[in-house]
Amino acid sequence: MSWDRDPFERFRNSTRARIGLGRAGDALPTSAILDFQLAHARARDAVHGRVDFVALAKELAPASTIRIRSCATDRTVYLARPDLGRQPLAADLPVPGNSHDIAFVIADGLSASAVERHAVPLFKACMKRLGGFSIAPVILGEQARVAFGDEAAAAFGAEVAIVLIGERPGLSVPDSLGAYITFRPQAGRRDSERNCISNIHADGLSYEMAADKIVWIVREALRLQLTGVDLKENAEGTAKVLFHEEPL
Repeated sequence: MSWDRDPFERFRNSTRARIGLGRAGDALPTSAILDFQLAHARARDAVHGRVDFVALAKELAPASTIRIRSCATDRTVYLARPDLGRQPLAADLPVPGNSHDIAFVIADGLSASAVERHAVPLFKACMKRLGGFSIAPVILGEQARVAFGDEAAAAFGAEVAIVLIGERPGLSVPDSLGAYITFRPQAGRRDSERNCISNIHADGLSYEMAADKIVWIVREALRLQLTGVDLKENAEGTAKVLFHEEPL
């Protein structure tokens, strides 16, 4: 067996991680160096790429969409000023109207490729499980970070915001999508008040499994009136509420 010659091969067949790369003299083999450089280039492309929101809106049909920019005027500003990426541009926000149970926000984040590959399939998988809920028009967030979804979803009177966003790319996976769920989104929400499901991509969490987790959290959030560190999952499939003032 080849494993007898290379004990690391079985591990490499199970993960994208760089394991047992070998050596050529006192350096890495040329193939390993080139692979690393390619992965680094893909990660940079993911960060600096732009989501085609026009095409994305067509893929989301028949769901209605609204495009909202952040206060970051371009990608350079977005990367240098995270605070501006958290703020929706006031001119793009709709006039407050009817309230909704759920607002989806699809934000470019730090990986355009993650959004273009995974956001629509995940959204559709979630929608199959959300019968009976009122859903706001899908918010397409340009140059947006996670907290962008708070104020954007609040403009639609949403009880729960679901932000699907491109995660910071790594050297193994440049197209990982994350989902952040926030109960009663509003400006000023802390990250500790959200629940996160990450690592959604072809070699990670599947759309179906991610959708199951997202919808479970949404239902528990509405039942318990909270999200974040106080909302925990247990093996029985019901939520635990942890109150920090009680001794552990």
